This record gives sequence, structure tokens and C-alpha cells, in this order.
Amino acid sequence: MVKRIDNRKNDRLREIKVTRNYISHADGSVFIEMGKTRIVCTAIVEDKVPRFLAGKGSGWITAEYDMIPGAAPQRIVRAQTTGRINGRTHEIQRLIGRSLRAVVDLNKIGERTVWIDCDVIEADGGTRTASITGSFIALFDCMHSLVEKKIIDTMPIENFLAAVSVGIVDGEILVDLCFEEDSRAQVDMNVVMDSKGELIEVQSTAELKPFSREDFDKMLEKATSAIKEIIEIQKKILSQNL
Repeated sequence: MVKRIDNRKNDRLREIKVTRNYISHADGSVFIEMGKTRIVCTAIVEDKVPRFLAGKGSGWITAEYDMIPGAAPQRIVRAQTTGRINGRTHEIQRLIGRSLRAVVDLNKIGERTVWIDCDVIEADGGTRTASITGSFIALFDCMHSLVEKKIIDTMPIENFLAAVSVGIVDGEILVDLCFEEDSRAQVDMNVVMDSKGELIEVQSTAELKPFSREDFDKMLEKATSAIKEIIEIQKKILSQNL
């Protein structure tokens, strides 16, 4: 039996804390904490769309993601210092944007872009999945605000959305890995799913040796249960606006 740092059972999530309306200038914002992973997620509306959507009546959702220099044990160099965004950051930004667009009717937004910004304050594993989970709440609050202000007619969000990490560490399947667990994992997986139980993205990678289809199915099953739990937490947080 793997002994987890916080004494969690293998299939248990870290404690989730969400503070809504965290940034007063944003149309929607949350401060999400999953264990020691802490992220500020904001949603800001801009009254224009990318050129490829101009004149089509559809909106767009895009994301930016970054870590502050002190988010990890070793100082992280800012992108403006190096002059370029690294590959990992670019990949995560695209993942967040794809995930959110999958649960929104973009035609109901009109020709507007919603910018999702995720700033990692402290990284202890699962930053991309926590960013998706927190960004959904920020986006929900943003869209609800647009409906209340009569800027758009109806809520464009069609399903809830959440994500979680899962992996195999010392031969055992663990849910919601912290950094120390992730760094020792023989297999790691990130799963994004909506409230209908439909998959949006699955990222799964083996270290050193391949893993079986049976292990894949078991990890996906554990991730599905965890995401359902996260979505219930989201619904409880947003219940007054449902």
C-alpha cells in the first residue's frame, strides 16, 4: 500500500476550496485550492473575435496559463524574460481553451471573446486539471453576469466540466496526484469530462515501460468517479445561480 503524504486513500481527492469573485475587475473569477495547488482563474469578456470568426455571429473562448516565479521550489523564469512561451505552457493553454469550448454554445455568446487567465500561485501537482475545474466556475459566473445584464439572452453553458489527474505509483492507482507522487509515477493521466459523463480529453503517458489496456480502463474509471465528485462540488458552489 502506497502511503500518501496527506494520508489520503488512493481514490480520494485533495481538499478543494473555492473563493468566488476573487478579482473585482474580472467578469468572473475564482481562487481555487486543491491541496497545496493554488490558482487564480479569471474570465474577461472582449467585444471582438479572432479574424477567422469575424462576421459569423459566433463567439470564442481562449486561455492563457502561467506560473508566478515563486510557484515552485526553484524560481520560475517569466516568459517575458526568455522572450517566448515554453511548450508545456502552450500545451496547457490550448487544453484549457478546448475543454471550456466543448461545453459552451458559442453562438449564444455573439461576436465576443472570453479570455480565461490561469495564474498558478503555488504548484503541487495537477495544475492543468485544477485550472480547468476553477476556470469553469469563473466562466459560469462570467456568463451568468452577461445574462443578468441582458448582454446575451440565455446561458450558453450546456454542461458542467471538471478535470482530474490519476496515475500509477509503485503499482497502485492514485487519484489527484500531488507533485511528489506525480514525479514517481510509472503512468500519469489527465482526464477532462463533462457532467454527462462524456470525455473531452484524455492525456496518458507511460514512463520507462508501457502499461496495459486493463490499467488504462481502471485509471479512467477512478478518474470518472473523482470528476463526478468535483462536479457535485461545483454545483453546490454555484447552486444559487442554477
